[in-house]
Amino acid sequence: MDTLPGRFRKFSVLALPLLAGLATVLLTVQLGNWQLRRAAEKSALQQAIEQRSAQAPAALGQDDPPEWTPLALRGEWHPRHLFYLDNRIHQGRAGYHVFAPFHDQDSGRWVMVARGWIAAGADRTRLPAVTTPDGPAGLTGQARVPGESFTLANDGANSAMDGARWQAIDLDAWRAATGLPLAGFYLQQTGAASDGLVRDWPRPDAGIDRHRGYALQWFAMAVLAAALTALYLWRIFRRTQDVQHRAE
Repeated sequence: MDTLPGRFRKFSVLALPLLAGLATVLLTVQLGNWQLRRAAEKSALQQAIEQRSAQAPAALGQDDPPEWTPLALRGEWHPRHLFYLDNRIHQGRAGYHVFAPFHDQDSGRWVMVARGWIAAGADRTRLPAVTTPDGPAGLTGQARVPGESFTLANDGANSAMDGARWQAIDLDAWRAATGLPLAGFYLQQTGAASDGLVRDWPRPDAGIDRHRGYALQWFAMAVLAAALTALYLWRIFRRTQDVQHRAE
């Protein structure tokens, strides 16, 4: 006859896989639901971005606008400063995104403007020439907020801040380089390009489909764990039935 400790050990051996299976089902379902919530949040954010981008360009005020707000500026370019953001690819070609400070006369604020893309030359030690218009100018674009990134140190050939090659957008460093009180955002210029620059700005991927794919994977794991747990219970039931039949 089985003793009480022996029965407890048998129960533990049978119960542990069952509990592990149920815990796996619960965990994977929760992870799948979390991924669906993330997809819904990003979908709502994407819709807000699209709605904001469709608005008519507004004048710049004293406060930084929300990201993707269309703006219309009128003023003058800084006559000297240009910055080249390296390793920007357009249609398979390597090049630069060109940045320059712009003074908005209505708000009195300085804004760094991403003017567009230009191809890199055969000689990578020389930066391509970009013409900066003189006199009053008007431009439109969308406000963008640079994400957190690191900046690689400039090499000796490009250590001068005027026309320097950069590896990341760094408004703080550009403020120090220019001595200008640049706004806390930059403007991604849109509209016709008569300066030889390409203004084809790709929209960032919100990752909505990726979150839905992850959710599908977690739910598939939940179904598999549930099926294996049910199979385990069925085998225990059949084994119990066999033991009862033998006892009879």
